[in-house]
Amino acid sequence: MKKIKSVNELVKFKEIVLEKIKERQYGGKTTIVVRMGTCGIAAGARDVMMAMIDEMDKRNISGVIITQAGCAGICDHEPMLEVIKPGNPQVIYGDLDEEKVRRIVVDHVINGQVVEDWVLGQKAS
Repeated sequence: MKKIKSVNELVKFKEIVLEKIKERQYGGKTTIVVRMGTCGIAAGARDVMMAMIDEMDKRNISGVIITQAGCAGICDHEPMLEVIKPGNPQVIYGDLDEEKVRRIVVDHVINGQVVEDWVLGQKAS
């Protein structure tokens, strides 16, 4: 293993490792991550999760991973979720409710169109 000699090399190494971890976790599939920390749950994340699952079932969508994670640290924007589509930026949505989630499924998950109205941020994949 090559020695890391600078902060830039360390950052690059970290990015490579995180990408490999993501590939193993998600297997190149579209992944929805619902934030389910206590702040998210208090703000309605369970309803968001159930609406996501219900909409995916109604539309008979398979091959999409729906998972959960803890608090992202921006509690005032809960409930939140992330859409991770291989080859596209990771999109973080916030201030969600059941109807917004249903629109995200149709517009973003199915049709690939980011719903800009509720985007908190995007990260390169």
